[in-house]
Amino acid sequence: MRFVLALLLCLTLPAHAEGFLTRLLNKPVPGGVAVVDLGNDASAPKARYDGKPVLVVREDDQRWIAIVGIPLTVKAGQHSLDVAGKAHGFRVEPRTYREQHITLKNQRQVNPNPDDLKRIERELDEQTRAYRQFSERQPSNLLFDKPVNGPLSSPFGLRRFFNGEERNPHSGLDFAAKTGTPIKAPAAGKVILTGNYFFNGKTVFVDHGQGLISMFCHLSQVDVKVGDELVRGAVLGKVGATGRATGPHLHWNVSLNDARIDPSIFIGAFKL
Repeated sequence: MRFVLALLLCLTLPAHAEGFLTRLLNKPVPGGVAVVDLGNDASAPKARYDGKPVLVVREDDQRWIAIVGIPLTVKAGQHSLDVAGKAHGFRVEPRTYREQHITLKNQRQVNPNPDDLKRIERELDEQTRAYRQFSERQPSNLLFDKPVNGPLSSPFGLRRFFNGEERNPHSGLDFAAKTGTPIKAPAAGKVILTGNYFFNGKTVFVDHGQGLISMFCHLSQVDVKVGDELVRGAVLGKVGATGRATGPHLHWNVSLNDARIDPSIFIGAFKL
């Protein structure tokens, strides 16, 4: 009888217990993250999703996992990674995001003029190239610190309406903070882009490794330059209200394999 009970228990348990990173990061919804088991080969497998390289790390010194950024535009259902020509499947679950209505006094921030549009296009190309960088460095950690001490004021994924007109969904987290509040790197990384952009204002991009990129915008002051190596907690700038902003706050994006994803996942604050 004991043997039968032990056998039944083994059959009901998973092949391996979920590790810390899987428990922290596996939120497979549009705008979320999927953690996919890649086995325990001696060397790290190379994985791609939608043709783009994917972050792969070792979990608990036991197996390799792919940490996949899922774009907001993805439909729920079955998806797959390409790993050396073989498909590794994962499922994306549905998620509904709320609406946010914002009134702006500057009508050009809602409907830019032709010169503004040329500037916006140039700036978008520059920032897109930054998001698509993929360095071989391993991220120093995947449980991030909050970049500022302040409450969340706008969550990720909100369907946004400016002066009644729908625009792109909210691609990051907003933290309410006073102008001049120091902004700290949530994890170690390299500064790969800074600029002063039409919509984002004063902005810093930090590469944490393998396609994991942080973007901080609406800054009043940038305190770093391209090429700087930042340790976790290093001050990179100060909170402001530059660009398209109704008041001082920090907007923080996290991008993974060129997909903007919910930063709350990386600070342990994700809620459905």
